[in-house]
Amino acid sequence: MAVITERFQEKVAILALGLILALLSNFMAEATSRRGLVEGDSGVFDVTSYGAKGDGKTDDATAFVKAWVAACKSGGSAKLSIPKGTYMAGPVVFQGPCKGYMTVEVQGTIKGTTDISQYSSPEWFSFEHIDGLIVNGGGTFDGQGAAVWKYNDCKDNSNCQLLPSSIKFMEVKNAIVHEITSLNSKSFHTHVVNCDNFTAHDLTITAPGDSPNTDGMHISRSNLVSISNSQIGTGDDCVSIGQGATQVSIQNIACGPGHGISVGSLGKYKDEEDVSGISVTGCTLKGTTNGLRIKTWPGSPPSKASSIAFEDITMDSVKNPIIIDQNYGSNKKEPSQVKISNVRYTNIKGTSISPMAVSIVCSSDAPCTGIEMTDIDLKFVGESSKSDSVSSSCSNAKITFGGKQNPPACDV
Repeated sequence: MAVITERFQEKVAILALGLILALLSNFMAEATSRRGLVEGDSGVFDVTSYGAKGDGKTDDATAFVKAWVAACKSGGSAKLSIPKGTYMAGPVVFQGPCKGYMTVEVQGTIKGTTDISQYSSPEWFSFEHIDGLIVNGGGTFDGQGAAVWKYNDCKDNSNCQLLPSSIKFMEVKNAIVHEITSLNSKSFHTHVVNCDNFTAHDLTITAPGDSPNTDGMHISRSNLVSISNSQIGTGDDCVSIGQGATQVSIQNIACGPGHGISVGSLGKYKDEEDVSGISVTGCTLKGTTNGLRIKTWPGSPPSKASSIAFEDITMDSVKNPIIIDQNYGSNKKEPSQVKISNVRYTNIKGTSISPMAVSIVCSSDAPCTGIEMTDIDLKFVGESSKSDSVSSSCSNAKITFGGKQNPPACDV
């Protein structure tokens, strides 16, 4: 009996010791987790632990950068967290290279300062020299552009200095940006430049229809870019494709208000890189001042824009639904030297508020070639005392037509 009691006591002691060790382990894990949220040991770097106030008044830019530097140098994949709340911030640069994959999780609302003298470089948030980046969280970048749009003189000055873009990605590789809102940018909402393998989806980009130069997303000198499933309404192009953009896919974009989806403008500057491999599919444009547009400057240096496809596009009360304009932005008489070729328009349907629904004006020195129009069906819904139908106009272009053509195919 004594032996049985002794064994029972040993089992109780072992169970007790096991329970104590389990509790101690859980306590240590919780303590480590809490410390990690503050100090970054777990890979999460909360900006409030680096001095961010989140009171909507204090400039938290320095705290954001401190948290980024700590995360970037932490030795592995890390997350910079901007919790719910309202933050004020001047210019912020998140610069790499970093030692691991970086995630910036924005749950709160960040408001941009409105003192333009603070911005020595024309961007607000800048992500630079990063390989491996995710930006997400459901939060908002509010550029507070309404306070400074009055300083924009680009309508009257072709050599104007643009106001700061809200978010710029420069020399960023392997990036995914999703579930973010950009509101009332001072200039471009997002600018993607010198990037490779860049994906953006489920974005909300918003500014009034009369806000100046507030392009939703501008892409230049970048390869393998995908923009999809997003709502974009601005005072300029919903998406604009600049020089050097290659292999760009734009899918399922709801665009409007704004100036439509544009390739260009191209040819304004010397030594511009060619544009190729652009695909725009499944998009809806509503109430925009242009639809699908390719625009180049007259008197431009030579360059090329080729292999461009617009497919399955719906127009809803759009002005100038299909337009190639090689006399864009200048009164110069010299023809554009940008060569446009291999452009396909397929299954473009909907309504136009302008009688001229298709306008193809190409360069006399570098005529457009390989233009294809298949199944175009656009109806006039605007106000006109002359006609209740749509028409087309083409010059200096070699075009082939197939399927339904409304407006009727122009003489080429």
